[in-house]
Amino acid sequence: MKLIVGIGNPGKEYEHTRHNIGFDTIDALCSKLDIVNSKSKFNGIYYEFNYKGEKIILLKPQSYVNLSGEVVRKFIDYFKIDVSDILVVVDDLDQEIGRYKLKTNSSSGGHNGLKNIEKYLGTKNYKRLKIGISNKNENNIINYVLGKFSKEERKTIDSVINIATDIVLDFITLQFDQLMSKYNSKTQN
Repeated sequence: MKLIVGIGNPGKEYEHTRHNIGFDTIDALCSKLDIVNSKSKFNGIYYEFNYKGEKIILLKPQSYVNLSGEVVRKFIDYFKIDVSDILVVVDDLDQEIGRYKLKTNSSSGGHNGLKNIEKYLGTKNYKRLKIGISNKNENNIINYVLGKFSKEERKTIDSVINIATDIVLDFITLQFDQLMSKYNSKTQN
């Protein structure tokens, strides 16, 4: 069983903001696979399906980005999922828009959602797909991450999210080192 966690903030006012890249990726994957029936448990919206013989759970924690860890922990415990079978999709201020990177066993990079997940997992050794949102040297980071992309940026982000859905599907069937080799050298412009 695999757990794909898209990080974001619940609520209409946060839809399609920079901080909601994870939610957008889960939504795009559901659209790609025609998955429409969501369930709710442990303050998370999730989707269950089978893909190439593997049970998959797509999760959108509803506790806000900075408090995602508790929801993730409850899903891991309830569904008995190994930490090695989790992929967290998250925004990354340190990468330019159009860039993405698969990582494991690395720091949170200052991302409070990842810090909270590490706290509840008791390890930083979990897999993540970090999608660049650029920081543009903004002074007010909170307003920036909660803001929306420009039209031009949105086109680039939509292309990256499409690639991210492919990455998630490949995560289900490939070893993680193969997945990193396949995707980490690529960039979307």
